[in-house]
Amino acid sequence: MTMAFDTILIANRGEIALRVIRTCKEMGIRTVAVHSTADKDSAHVRAADIAVQIGPGMPRKSYLSAPAVIEAALRTGADAVHPGYGFLSEDPDFAEICADNGLVFIGPPPQVLSRLGDKAVARALMTDAGLPVLPGSPGTVDSAAEATDLAGRIGFPLIIKAAAGGGGRGMTVVRQQSELLPAYRQTRATAQAVFGDNRVYLERFCDSARHIEVQVLADGHGTVLHLGERDCSVQRRHQKLIEESPGPGLHKELTAAMARAAVRGARAVGYTGAGTFEFLVHDEGFSFMEMNCRIQVEHPVTEAVFGVDLVREQIRVAAGESLGFCQEDLAPRGAAVECRVNAEDPARNFAPCPGTLEEFVPPGGPFVRVDTHGYAGWRVPSQYDSLLAKVITWAPQRDQALDRMDRALAEFRIAGPGVHTTIPLLREVIADPVFRDGKHDTSFLDTRP
Repeated sequence: MTMAFDTILIANRGEIALRVIRTCKEMGIRTVAVHSTADKDSAHVRAADIAVQIGPGMPRKSYLSAPAVIEAALRTGADAVHPGYGFLSEDPDFAEICADNGLVFIGPPPQVLSRLGDKAVARALMTDAGLPVLPGSPGTVDSAAEATDLAGRIGFPLIIKAAAGGGGRGMTVVRQQSELLPAYRQTRATAQAVFGDNRVYLERFCDSARHIEVQVLADGHGTVLHLGERDCSVQRRHQKLIEESPGPGLHKELTAAMARAAVRGARAVGYTGAGTFEFLVHDEGFSFMEMNCRIQVEHPVTEAVFGVDLVREQIRVAAGESLGFCQEDLAPRGAAVECRVNAEDPARNFAPCPGTLEEFVPPGGPFVRVDTHGYAGWRVPSQYDSLLAKVITWAPQRDQALDRMDRALAEFRIAGPGVHTTIPLLREVIADPVFRDGKHDTSFLDTRP
């Protein structure tokens, strides 16, 4: 096969940059890493064919600087840009600037990103496509009076969400009327500070729900496929800690209905590339939450059960190729679990713990995958997300995959002055009977004794 791309610039850092570089190498594609001064010794910089320093440690002056990334791409002769997740991955302006400079953005078209990146618009689009949504505002809520009126109709508890939100930020749960307006003002202020956009919308909040998402792949020739579901219900502060596929304890009829809904939604908006539909599963069935227009942190569990390299398919689709398989070819096998090892201290409300890694020995053994950029001697910088490694295990049965995960986490040796990780908490969760029985929901961590 002759690949359309000779050189791809990876506009990201950390484990996802390294993961994309590895697939590019397997495809015979030259890679360009961009990095900040804080990441000059990072593993992705060492792994790429070319490395370009694009700014200081502050993200908005490096990884979020579209001009710096574009200049690096043009200077190194890149054909395409893979944005990874976070940073510029869902920025429609960045995708458009790439196109204006003759670079292929490996992701959906800018106009699709623009519509789905606005969570309020995405909710309206999926409603029109026939996907179930929770009761909420039809669009953004732009005044306190409108918020009060809508809250009366939606009822409590409800959640206020930033229209431009993501990564678990810009969300506030409101349980009673007296909390509404302070929460409304605070969420708008947070949204403005974090996303540069203070628009918010309202939605009913479900205390006991499962967070289930469906992976889709779509090419530019009309093919839209799903690759099953992932359960992402173990969360702290609306951010995921453990993900698995398939979702334990879910009826096949329910997961099949969610998969059909995801494919229908992707078709309705002309989606191409890899994307994820996030749903809440609750007593009344399931409801669409949002769509993520990029590769997900937790994509390895889907790769493990379906045997598909999702990054490779992203690159092929961006090059104009058709997906090389059909829905009937996609048969899940076994169970896969991913644990996020963060440089955080759970005992101090998950406070980040940057520092130098004096010891860093990842686990091994059969059916264990570790995606990480860490190594002994590397300093975990304070400017970025605390994700240090993802441990993924696979087995024919879920219990075996969890036993394998516990063994792998026990083997993982990480040490350094002031460095703490989520490993002890992850092992406690894996041993918890509620989680073992697949009866957990998104309130699981908050309600554990």
